[in-house]
Amino acid sequence: MELFSFYNVENLFLPDPKPIHKLDPTKSGLRNWDDRRYKNKLFKIAHVFQLMKEENGVLPLMIGLSEVSGRKVLEDLVEMEPFNSEYGIIHYNSMDERKVDVALLYDKNKVEVIDSETITFFFEIIDKNTENYDTTRDVLYSKVKYRGEIINVFVAHLPSKREKDINKPKRTFILNEVRGRILNIINEKEHVILCGDFNENPDDENLVKILYDNANEKVLENPFQQLFSTRNYSTFHYKSGLLFDQIILSKSLFDNVGLSFQNAEVFNPEKISSRNRNFEGRPFRTYAGTRYLGGYSDHFPVFVKFKDL
Repeated sequence: MELFSFYNVENLFLPDPKPIHKLDPTKSGLRNWDDRRYKNKLFKIAHVFQLMKEENGVLPLMIGLSEVSGRKVLEDLVEMEPFNSEYGIIHYNSMDERKVDVALLYDKNKVEVIDSETITFFFEIIDKNTENYDTTRDVLYSKVKYRGEIINVFVAHLPSKREKDINKPKRTFILNEVRGRILNIINEKEHVILCGDFNENPDDENLVKILYDNANEKVLENPFQQLFSTRNYSTFHYKSGLLFDQIILSKSLFDNVGLSFQNAEVFNPEKISSRNRNFEGRPFRTYAGTRYLGGYSDHFPVFVKFKDL
């Protein structure tokens, strides 16, 4: 059995340098983000995967991450238990305005990296007296080999739903680009895993469209559609439960040969859930606004389980 996981870790930044003046803006944008809080955050993220291992018997062979700032935080993370420096890192700095990126961790004993690159997006800004383009987080593409099988992994963190969803056209554009690449790969008969925080639920139009090719044949499966329909959520906005974190798979991973899909889960044990009774069943987050809570993340991780035939 093998696992593949995705986790939005909520602002994993290095500690801020001490400000020269009290009101200086911080690099992280977080309040009092010091070494102690950073180390606690790293311990918490590592602990999530320790819990996942205890429940399933194995650590994920690959882990997609979002909201990480720079490579150093990932190097610090993989040195810790339960990773113990056995995990490699695929990461590129993106031009995101908040300086948060996506990354892929992989078990070096099981996975061989063949190739990786970023898919970068620039969007023109209309009617603004600023720079003439807007940037967003890159999509990370990696081609890896596991037991002779080629797996193409895309890790995404799409622009958020804010200001009356001004970013929806960007999400549509990015997913169309990714869809085009996936269709080319599927024609080559290779596996595809698309994971990320899509800032859309599994039943949203963009995420339904990406499952089909131009002839309207289904080429991808999204096991998180079923989870969403049974009210499994990975994050929350006010009173709404959301399943923005998903792992979408090519149909080749369902054919009972080699790696074969078994089930999908939102990983939400009590230990990483909110201590506040008003927010029972929600993630125990690091910050609520500017208030430090000392939790894990404002998202639960998700994973898919594979039989290894």
